[in-house]
Amino acid sequence: MPNISFITPVVGREAELDRLSSVLERARAGEARAVLVAGDAGVGKTRLLDEVGGLAADAGMTVVTGHCVDLGDVGLPYLPFTEVLGVLAGDERFASALAAHPAVERLLGAGSDSVRDVDGRLRLFEGMAGLLADVAEVAPLLLVLEDLHWADQSSRDLLRFLLGRGVLRHRLAVFASYRADDLHRRHPLRPLLAELIRLPLVERLELRPLADPDVDRLVRALEPRPLPEATVRRIVERAEGNAFYAEELLAATDTESGGMPSGLADVLLIRFEQLSETAQQVLRTAAVAGRRVEHDLLREAAGLPEPELESALRAAVGRQLLVAGDDDTYSFRHALAREAVYADLLPGERARLHGAFARLLAGRGHRAESAAERAHHYRESHDLAEALAASLEAADHAQQVGAPAEEQRHLEAALDLWPAVAAEARPSGVGVDRVTLTLRASAAAAHAGELHRAVSLTRSALAELGQDADSELAARVRYTLAGDLLRVDSLTAAFAYSSEALAMIPEEPASRTWVWAAATHVLAARHVGENGTALQVARRALGVAERLRVTDAQADLLISLAVFDGEGRRGREGRQRLLKARELARSSGNAPVELRALFNLAMGCYESGALAECVPFLTEGLDRARRAGLLSSPYPLEMRYLRLLVLNVLGRWDECVRAAAADAEVLPAAGGYTMGPALFVTLARGDVTAADRARALLEGPFDWMAALVAGIVLTDAAALRGDPEDAVRWMRSTVTALTDETGARPDVTVRLAALALAAVADAAAGLRLTGDEAGARRWTDTASELVELARAIACRGENGAAQGPEGQAWLARAEAEWLRARSGPDVAAWAEAVAAFGYGDVYERSRCRLRYAEALVAAGHREEAAAEARAVRESADLLGAAPLREQVDALVRRGRLSDRPGGDDGAAVLTAREQDVLRLLALGRSNRQIGEELFITGKTASVHVSNILAKLGASSRGEAVAVAYREGLIAPEPSTSG
Repeated sequence: MPNISFITPVVGREAELDRLSSVLERARAGEARAVLVAGDAGVGKTRLLDEVGGLAADAGMTVVTGHCVDLGDVGLPYLPFTEVLGVLAGDERFASALAAHPAVERLLGAGSDSVRDVDGRLRLFEGMAGLLADVAEVAPLLLVLEDLHWADQSSRDLLRFLLGRGVLRHRLAVFASYRADDLHRRHPLRPLLAELIRLPLVERLELRPLADPDVDRLVRALEPRPLPEATVRRIVERAEGNAFYAEELLAATDTESGGMPSGLADVLLIRFEQLSETAQQVLRTAAVAGRRVEHDLLREAAGLPEPELESALRAAVGRQLLVAGDDDTYSFRHALAREAVYADLLPGERARLHGAFARLLAGRGHRAESAAERAHHYRESHDLAEALAASLEAADHAQQVGAPAEEQRHLEAALDLWPAVAAEARPSGVGVDRVTLTLRASAAAAHAGELHRAVSLTRSALAELGQDADSELAARVRYTLAGDLLRVDSLTAAFAYSSEALAMIPEEPASRTWVWAAATHVLAARHVGENGTALQVARRALGVAERLRVTDAQADLLISLAVFDGEGRRGREGRQRLLKARELARSSGNAPVELRALFNLAMGCYESGALAECVPFLTEGLDRARRAGLLSSPYPLEMRYLRLLVLNVLGRWDECVRAAAADAEVLPAAGGYTMGPALFVTLARGDVTAADRARALLEGPFDWMAALVAGIVLTDAAALRGDPEDAVRWMRSTVTALTDETGARPDVTVRLAALALAAVADAAAGLRLTGDEAGARRWTDTASELVELARAIACRGENGAAQGPEGQAWLARAEAEWLRARSGPDVAAWAEAVAAFGYGDVYERSRCRLRYAEALVAAGHREEAAAEARAVRESADLLGAAPLREQVDALVRRGRLSDRPGGDDGAAVLTAREQDVLRLLALGRSNRQIGEELFITGKTASVHVSNILAKLGASSRGEAVAVAYREGLIAPEPSTSG
């Protein structure tokens, strides 16, 4: 059983808590109000009121709660107020107030006997109003009334009197809750609510179901151990925003059935069991239909006359079990209510009703959109042959409308049914065999982004092949498996299977199967470093594809050649090949190949520094993917990431964050692809949660893009907080994780090395200032190791050529950081880094300009340094990069740089004599020694030292030297050690 904590956390109710807290604050100030808190059962009303009650108590308010209880027709009058009086009577602070209102005090002992007559009832009401007013005079009062939907008539009348007759003129707040889903049309609370809400000091607060991300947070907060993503997602889906349902479903995760907890089912069935037998039967029938059912279909399945059906439906709607739709349909108010009713059916009854729905749907004609429903009902009624046929029909329809996830689901359902249906009863035709259907399911899984599932399905197809299997089919299975393995970075295995596929069928006579086997082998060979083989096979296969007019394979081969032949996709020839490939793929109708062409066109622009040019290709590619239903497939995911990255690099940060949030809503499981660049923005803006969110990406099975994004964020975060050990550790572990099985390191290594070098250089410079030369050398050695790694990767790049502008810019930064670690800031190196990032990376160019300004200060070029600092400050403000703004402000302040062009730094600039004194001060000389070396008196030297401390804002000689080193006012003495 999961270890659910005793106190459920309050999640997703920030706005409601703020609103109620505001009411409490006003009540304490004498401006009282009442709030009617509405919401469905289990949505979190009690937990919210408990939290608010705790806040009120912490603020010095008296908090009293009265509960209404469902006692049926024998309800006790004034029950919640009697409970409130009992609490007040137990507090000696209110003894005199209770004594002043004896009519109220009699409720505690005499029940309702003393208030049967009209006068007695009025005295009670007035006494209660007076008592609450007196109590509020002692301390501000919060009166909480829970579950008003169960309140007795007397309690409702008393509440009406209190809120309508001025009790809210005192330091008092009244919070009353009720279940909105219990209020059928004739519920006695309805008239009272309508009356109260018209009062000027009464407001209504509706607790709506929690958003899915909030339910996700709630589930993870309740369960301290890691939960599988699929489990959390399933709980979120089923709970539909109801906190109580989520808790109950979480509690059932360790049960054998994994179904609905019996306690939750009992709660959900209470309202159902209060209906007539006819209404219960209609609901059972509707539950078999699904969450939603058409009126006519329900009438035919239930077999009831129209008047009886309408009467039953009216009762179900009145009890808030069903909701009537505008299109003559009915749906269950909550999916779990439907599950509970469905689970209550007897097995035979369930199968009979499913069969009835299947036959009714089939009688309406084999409409494609109803195939999935028919498959479901046939399967549950145990008519497996019809279920198999309908599942295949549903898969065809899903394929036609571009819904690969649904196509995969229906195909896998068909494959499950296949062995249970006799051979003569199975559908027949071309491509309707177990191996081909499995391959088709694998392709659908890949298109839906389920890459590991695609591998599993294709392996299953390979296992299904018999000894006498057709060689072309056997080859097709193998090259499909090779392609699937490439997508999950299993490169050696992919090459082995593509080699087998190509060897199984001859090149002549030419065939479409050989062309595609060759195209896949080209990719696999390239990924394992067999470049010569890849080029040779690609050129041969392209000729065959052109001869056979297999245009989509021709396009795929052109893309491969564009990527790794000659200058690659950055060159003119590569771009022309890609443009031709796009047109060929489009004319053939092969959307995945068209998307591959568009992605590589965009990447070619990005790698060559033409950021604006890549945007149209990304827009076109994502639009094509949307129309084809392929947004979750690999290339569109890459395009989404690249689009966000371009927005990030161009400094359009707000657009980047908004687009990432929109992508995450559409593709919540896409992880690093949809949130990566937005995390870079979050970190740069100083949000400390960025590192935590990056670590969360690393949970679960290995994901290449998630590891890349997390590595960048966590390395940079460590550098920003001055932790070189952690920065280097994250850099190294990320490079190791992203290094493929052939030993090829990822291109992002250059960026990671530069980020880690920033922290290393800070550490080396700091240790050198304190005289710890051994510690400084240790970090200098690390810096040399990191810069060598960056050089090797930047010079290699993809296809053995040097990396493009981005990679060269990060290398320039790495070189500048290495020099800073070794000997201090270097003006030329940082100028080169600034220029290198001029291809368009706004933020990284600004970070380099800050270092450039520091180097200029160290070199004595103060006016140039001030100009650079002003430019960095302006950029930081535009981006909202608070940490960068703080860093540049610190440089301006400590370096005494002018804030205005041509401004006068005045006394902040050290004189030539003060510079000499500062240099000797850094060598540890005393005032007397300084005087002797500069031929001045010790007293004069002391005056110069005092002036230096004042100008640098330092409180001691050591601090002044540290500031001077940090701001580049003096350079470290050359090391004489070997």
